[in-house]
Formats: sequence, structure tokens, C-alpha cells
Amino acid sequence: WDVDYDYLLGRFADQKLMESAGIPVSRWIDGVLEDKANMDQPDNVRAMVFDGHAPNSQTRLAEMKVAMEKLDLMVVIDPYPTVSAVLHDRKDGVYLLPAATQFETYGSVTASNRSLQWREKVIEPVFDSKTDHEILYLLANKLGFADEMFKNIKVENNEPLIEDVTREFNKGMWTIGYTGQSPERLKLHMANQHTFDKTTLQAIGGPADGEYYGLPWPCWGTAEMGHPGTPLLYDTSKPVAEGGLTFRARFGVERDGENLLAEGSYSAGSEIEDGYPEFNMSVLKKLGWEGDLTADEKAAIDKVAGDKTNWKTDLSGGIQRVAIKHGCAPFGNAKARAVVWTFPDPVPLHREPLYTPRRDLVADYPTYEDRKKYRLPTMYKSIQDQDFSKSHPMILTSGRLVEYEGGGDETRSNPWLAELQQDMFCEINTIDANNLGIRDGDMIWVHSPENTKVKVMAMVTQRVGQGVAFMPFHFGGHFQGEDFSHKYPDGTAPYVVGESSNTCGTYGYDVVTHMQESKVTLCNIEKA
Repeated sequence: WDVDYDYLLGRFADQKLMESAGIPVSRWIDGVLEDKANMDQPDNVRAMVFDGHAPNSQTRLAEMKVAMEKLDLMVVIDPYPTVSAVLHDRKDGVYLLPAATQFETYGSVTASNRSLQWREKVIEPVFDSKTDHEILYLLANKLGFADEMFKNIKVENNEPLIEDVTREFNKGMWTIGYTGQSPERLKLHMANQHTFDKTTLQAIGGPADGEYYGLPWPCWGTAEMGHPGTPLLYDTSKPVAEGGLTFRARFGVERDGENLLAEGSYSAGSEIEDGYPEFNMSVLKKLGWEGDLTADEKAAIDKVAGDKTNWKTDLSGGIQRVAIKHGCAPFGNAKARAVVWTFPDPVPLHREPLYTPRRDLVADYPTYEDRKKYRLPTMYKSIQDQDFSKSHPMILTSGRLVEYEGGGDETRSNPWLAELQQDMFCEINTIDANNLGIRDGDMIWVHSPENTKVKVMAMVTQRVGQGVAFMPFHFGGHFQGEDFSHKYPDGTAPYVVGESSNTCGTYGYDVVTHMQESKVTLCNIEKA
């Protein structure tokens, strides 16, 4: 934010590398292990920092172990050592940095309904643990860019002021309306929680009257504009100024002769009673609304790009303010986008999984050709062409439990939660269990088509269908039948340890995002 382009360029080998999409977290293993001749970057990944990350929540754990052991440097930042500390067989080059918990810091957090909430510090960081923002500041300082990164943020005793951090992301996140939630407004909501309706989230009277709890984004414009937040992303029954919203017009106004803008649909109170494009200075002038801008807003707009300045690049918030004053959404009013022509499949198509039990469906529903993306070669067809369905006839899927969260290191270290789920298990249908001579509570081996295996307890149940097995992904500390508990630093092993389902998680990545495939693979099960 507010950093010179050439300064950033100077920190990269070249412009192409700086501007190319990087390797996502899901593929860091390949960033380490792939032959660099096949990569679109000069070298392999040689150092990894795991900041609040559960490695056992990622697939291909056996290859991850190899990748961890190949790294030059490995840093784990977490209140708990996590599986990152024990999966590998390294003797050096691993650093465990204790991070403070949420009770030892303060600031804003965002929920899945897009509301922000200000939390207060309960206790000071214990022992030698540090807050995330202090750790990041110290790292930035060591790497030589702290002055640029924190030039708008007050720093005391190596700790950036969280209120300033909030104001900083308010300044820069115009594209999603993460701009109006100032620390002062969020603190006001916390102090007056009792005035908000628990169903609508709207304050009924009081100092935040009419606002929605946590100012769910988009909370348009600056904090001074006082937008109440947007509780529903599409609701034309209310004015935009009161939390209503249209579908965004972020994909142009027409394609192949088809109008992409809304027709006869608009939010309540809109002075444009039809579809309209994104707002920029030229649109304001055509509508005759530019006179509503203040002198300071006009000066800020002229400084950016004059008539080409749009609602996303106008740092004064003036274009957004004026659009909303006239009942319009800054990002336009369009039809819902059902055809994503920039995706490999503009409309979702069924494609058989790479590891499919239904070979008869592959011809009609094939996967993609192998391709390169995010600097790495990615396999699709070359895996699906291989038939694993005879050696591994059962479908294996994975998912969550109520009692644990993520990789489970924190929740399995909680004695009250650990008591509720003490064993890693695999759900297997009664018919399959009887055919395999497996009884409930037996120890079994689950084998993957990538030559990995886990030793877990069988749960014989009707919860899964015949031919399907399910394992939760929250466990760790065991690896292919071996207990790694002794590798944890003294006194830090979780109360409950077990195999990770992702040891049997196989290769496969979403063609657009490279999100890992954790829901469909194959397995073979036998009694241990």
C-alpha cells in the first residue's frame, strides 16, 4: 500500500517473476520436489514458514514428509508445535516460534457472514510467546522492508498498533467494501451489543441505530460516510445506503451481443431504474452527478487518473459516496453471472475424479489434459488413464468432526474435547465390514493407490454406503502405523494422537484454484 512500484520490483529477480501467479499453499510440496527445469521460476522452494498452519490438513502427507526434509529452513509459528514439528526426521534447520493465542492479543476478526468484531486482550502473552503482528514486524524488519510496510502504522516496542493496522486495510480494500469498519465503529458495536437484534443483526435504537452488527462488508466508502454494512449480498428490497445491494457488474456490459446488465431490476430508491455499469468519473459526469463531489474528493480523483478513476481506485471514497447518494451500487447493477467464460468449464460439468471407481464413465466424463499452472506442471489425464479400481475398489472420502477443528493440534490438546473423540477411525459400511471379516473396534489398514497406508480403528456403521469409507482429517502424530508422539517437545504432545487421513489423501487439484482434492479417492481396506 502506497509503495513505489520500482521499489517492489527491486526485491524480485525480474518483472515477470514478480507479476506471475505464485505457488499456492496446496502445491508447496511440488515447489520443493519438482525438477526446477519444469518450473516457471528460477529455483525450487527452499524455505517454508508455517504460520498457524496444520500440515495434516493437506493431502499427500508422505510426499510432504520428503519435502520437509529437503528444505533448507523450516519455521513453525504457532501456540502448539503441530504436526509440522514431528512429521519429518530433521535434526536441524527447524525453528518453533511460540505465537500468542487469541486471548493474548486484541483487534478485529471477521466471521463467515462478513461481520467484523473487535476483541479485547484477556491476558498478556505468556512465557516468550509473541503476537502475530509483532512477529510479522520483526520479520519485515529483518528482511529490510519494515519501513515501507509500516510507514502508516505506529510501532511501539516492536508491536504495531492494531488500530492503525485496521485503518490501513480500510484504506486499501475498496474492491470488496472492507473500508468503512473503523476501529472506533467496531468498538462502539462491541460496547452496545445489547442493542442489536439477534436475528436481523440490526441495531434497534442506541448509538449504532440502523447499523448491522460488525458492519458486514461491503461497508461502502469511508467510516465517516456511515454506511451500515450489508447483511445480505443481494437484496434489492432496501436502498444501498441501508444495506441493500444488486448483483455486481464486474464483467463488462455485454458479451457476444447479449446484454449483461440487469433489465428492469434495481435496488429500492435507485435513481437509475434499470441496469447500469460500474461507476467511474466519466459515468458521474454523464449522469450530471459530479457536482455532488467535494473539492477534496475531486482533487483526490484528479490525482489518480481524472475521468478514468473508478470506484475502486478513488481513494477518497467520493465516487462511492455519490453513487450511493443516488441509490446506486458502486459496482453496478447486472444480471447474475451464470456463465464464467474465463473458466475451463464456463458452466460446471461433471468430470470423473482422477481416482475413479467407475471406469465406464471416464470416456463420457473425462478430466482435463495435463497442464501447467501456478508455475508448476499439473497432472490430470495422465493419472485418470491409470486404472486403480481393481486393486483399490472402495471410495475414500474425508471430512470434519464436531469436536475438533482443522488439523486438530489445538483441540486434541484440550482435555475436555479430547475426551469426546479419543481414537482416529474409519467408517465402513456393515456389508463391506462383514465381507472383509472386520468387526466394530478392530484395527484396520487403509491403503491408498499412491502406496501409502494408515492404521486406524474400524467404525462399522450404516452412515456410509456400501463401497464407501470415511475418515476425519483432524488427527495426527502417527504415520503409517508408527507413533511419532516422542518427537514432540517435552510436555507438548496432544492428549489424543492418531493417523492423518491425508496420508491416504491422493494427488488432485481444482483446475482454477488448485484447491486440493480431499473428497474423492480410492482405497483398499484389510484387517490389521
